[in-house]
This record gives sequence, C-alpha cells and structure tokens, in this order.
Amino acid sequence: MNNLSIIILHYTCPPIVGGVEEVVRHQASILSRYGHRVKIIVGEGEKFDPSVPVVSNSLLSSRNYEIIKMQNELYKNRKEDIEHFNYIKNMIKQFLLAHLKKYDILIAHNVLTMRYNLPLTYVLHEISNDEIIKVVAWCHDSLYFYKGIPEQYHREPYNILKKYNEKIHYVTISKSRQLEFNKLFNKNIKIIENGIDPSSFFKLTDTTREIIEKLNLYETDFIMVQPSRLHPRKNIELSIKITKALIDQGLKTKLLVTGAFDPHEKSTKQYHKKLENLINELSVGENVFVLASFRDEFNKLLLSSTSIIRDLYLIADALIMSSIQEGFGIPLIEAGMIKLPIICSNIEPFRHIAEGYALFFDLNEEPSHIAKKIIDYMESLPTRRFFRHVINNYTWDNIYKYKLYPYLKSIVGD
Repeated sequence: MNNLSIIILHYTCPPIVGGVEEVVRHQASILSRYGHRVKIIVGEGEKFDPSVPVVSNSLLSSRNYEIIKMQNELYKNRKEDIEHFNYIKNMIKQFLLAHLKKYDILIAHNVLTMRYNLPLTYVLHEISNDEIIKVVAWCHDSLYFYKGIPEQYHREPYNILKKYNEKIHYVTISKSRQLEFNKLFNKNIKIIENGIDPSSFFKLTDTTREIIEKLNLYETDFIMVQPSRLHPRKNIELSIKITKALIDQGLKTKLLVTGAFDPHEKSTKQYHKKLENLINELSVGENVFVLASFRDEFNKLLLSSTSIIRDLYLIADALIMSSIQEGFGIPLIEAGMIKLPIICSNIEPFRHIAEGYALFFDLNEEPSHIAKKIIDYMESLPTRRFFRHVINNYTWDNIYKYKLYPYLKSIVGD
C-alpha cells in the first residue's frame, strides 16, 4: 500500500459537535491508522487523535464575525467591500499555501458548496486551478437544494457555490445527494458513503480491535461466538463441524471460541490438541479461531476476559452453544441482554432459559442439517441481516479498503 499525505479541511472539527465534524474525525483517524500522513485544518477545533495534528485559523471558520458581516454586504457591489473580500481571501490563501507543502491531497468538507465562508471557497478554486494540490470537494449539502433561498445567492459572488470545476474531484455521500449534485453541476458525482466505527461505537478494547484486524472479522458473512471453556462436555467439535457445513453451503463463516484452558483440568490441553487436529482435518484454519492460542502483537498469549467476551458478543451474528451437558447457561442470558441471536443444543438447562427464544438443534443431528436450519433462521431475522449489511458496507475499515483508498489513489496516480 502506498501511503499518501492528506489534509482534511472543514470549518470546524471536534470537540465542536456536528455530523460533518464526526465524519472528519473518523476519516482522519482511519486514514492515519492505515499509515497515511494526515493533518486537519479548521477554523475552530482541537486535537482529538494523537497521530493527527490540528491547525486552526479563525479566518477559516463559519462563525467569523468579520467574514459574515462582509458577506452580508457583498450584494451592494461596493468597491470597498470587494477590496475587503479580496484582502481576506489573500490572507486565507497565504495561510493555506504554507500548510500544503509536501501534501498530496486536500479533502474539503462542504466548503466548496456551502455559503459560510466565501473567501475560503474562492481560494480552493484558485489552488485547484493552479494545480498546487489535488482538491477533493466532499459534498454533504448545498443551499441550492432548498426552496425559498434569498435571491442574492443566485448572483455573484455566490454563483461559485454551484460552479463545477474540472480540476476539482467531487464526492458526495448518498444516492439521493448524488442525484441533486448531478443536477446542480450537470456532471456525474462519485459516491462514498459515511460510515461508522464499531470500535468507538461499542467502546471495544484494544485487544478486541487487534483480534478484529488480524482475523478480518469485518469481511465475512456470519460470525458465531462460543464462550466455552476447552472441556469435552462443551462439545466444541460439533460447532467446528457446523462451521464447515455452513461454509460448504456458501456462507462465509467464522467461529470464535473464546474459552480459556480450564485451570483445574490438565486434560483440557489434550482436548485443545484434538480441536486443532479437527480444524486441520476439515481445512477450516482460516475460519475457526480458538482464542486461547491467539497471540498479540508482542507474541503474548491472549488472556480472555469478560470485556473481550462482551466485545465479541457485540460484533458477532449469533451465539452458538453445542454443549452435551450444562448446569445452567449464563452465555444465553448474556446474549439476551444484547439481543444476540442464540443457536444451541437441545438440552434441558438451555430449554429452561431460552425455549421460544432460540434456535435449538439435537445433538445427533447431522451438521449439514443444522447448518441449513441456521441459514433459514438467520434469514428470518431482519435486524440480524441489517446488522451484517451495516458491518460489511458501512464500517470505516471497509469503506477505506474498498472505496476511499482506491479513489484517493486514483487521483494521485502511481
């Protein structure tokens, strides 16, 4: 992967609260995390990510009193107002030029299509025309999409807000916005949707983030989690066989077994070896992960914890429990607390807790039959299907890998 140097520009950034500000936050963080050099330039805001510097200048703000007052007078077309406009514009341009050196791309959020700082808008057009840096107009909105806007916004100098510049690269955030911008500019605009970062949304631990990244958990169809200790009565081998059957039936599946070795049973290490042999025999080494043998970036074995198990519940599609025998079944209750679908063996303790609320299978059923039941059951749950749709299509990691990075790379070329 070739790393890029990227500036992200907006009127404000966190801790200022707003939808675009959150996109700036996530976009900057994901680009930095994947090794790109990122700097944020805003009118107001503070550093929120240790790896991303923030430079602020009130002349770039949407709330600069001097600029607001000047813009409100522009329609009078007086010489002194135009001179004042050009004076501020030149100050902004000199400031930006000092920060653009050795950067490949400038991503400007909303600045080229909204009316809140016209001098800044004009500067970005001039910088683009001079080919000083590749400019991306990230278009969230436009005042021309709304009825009843004052007539002054249909005259100079505001017309620049609906002017398409061949030297600027335009992106918008949805199909509906694309249709509106296509009509405004009479051009076809690229779509890269907004996203969500499950790690920050769920407040996942650093260890969980590492597990997600190493195992590519955001790039699968179906994740089952089994929080069972490595003990023969947990019947983990059946879950492994079910995983294999799901894969054979076309569902890209991953099984996460979170249980550690039982400290009271030395024989559990032998059971672990048995599971490893089965994983190799079924060729599911890329699909089944026993986290007791997972090593972190420092090559240390993972010590399972309640926080990691909770995290994996949150990113999984289903809990699976294939136990032969249980005294109770706490994982079923935990799954119920976060609305996680349950797939479990038809034993009395599980029936007592979740009968009518889970998918049960008999221990003597063929794994292929259980797999078919699972697929049918999961397809019947719209919330589960939408969850996986969001994870696959709207996480910032996947947006970065499949849309954002390829697009930015195409702009700068090889």
